[in-house]
Amino acid sequence: MGRTLIVVGLVIAAVGLLMQLGAPIGRLPGDFTIRRGSVTFYFPLATAVLASVVLTLVLSLVARR
Repeated sequence: MGRTLIVVGLVIAAVGLLMQLGAPIGRLPGDFTIRRGSVTFYFPLATAVLASVVLTLVLSLVARR
């Protein structure tokens, strides 16, 4: 459990670093933004799918050890 938490923390830190460097995380094609007057609704579908795939791969690699 401890190793898994460390790996998840490192992944989150890496994603944060990529966002600081200008990677388009959160603005992928497939992320929906709906603006109606003063209300904005944002649904990051593609970003959620990408995050799920990456976390699944990372956790499966950690679980094998």
